[in-house]
Amino acid sequence: MTSLEFLQQNVFHDLTNLNKKAEKPEDFKFSEEDFKKVLERASYFGIAIYSINTWAKNTSFGASMHQDHNKKASDKRWYTKAFNTFKHRQEGLKYAATYKVPPKLVSRFSTAASEEE
Repeated sequence: MTSLEFLQQNVFHDLTNLNKKAEKPEDFKFSEEDFKKVLERASYFGIAIYSINTWAKNTSFGASMHQDHNKKASDKRWYTKAFNTFKHRQEGLKYAATYKVPPKLVSRFSTAASEEE
């Protein structure tokens, strides 16, 4: 299992990807409502989020990185604050992020999936 497969199966499942040409995790774009779920699931699994990028009407609106907040990428406080700031500044944004799925998490889910077969 790759990091992308993990994200698709455990974080992005049942959400609408607004970028049909997405090939990498950072290419997946979500509505505000769906991105809130992405952040909740990332926090649950301990996935690091390095940056959040936003778009309004297909034009870049803004970006925020964990360094801007002096927090570790895995600290949910930074990305929760950044998300809340963006959604209060502009309604109807599209959101994307750069993620790091811990290798141990990927291997644990890969092992669990292969044991079920």
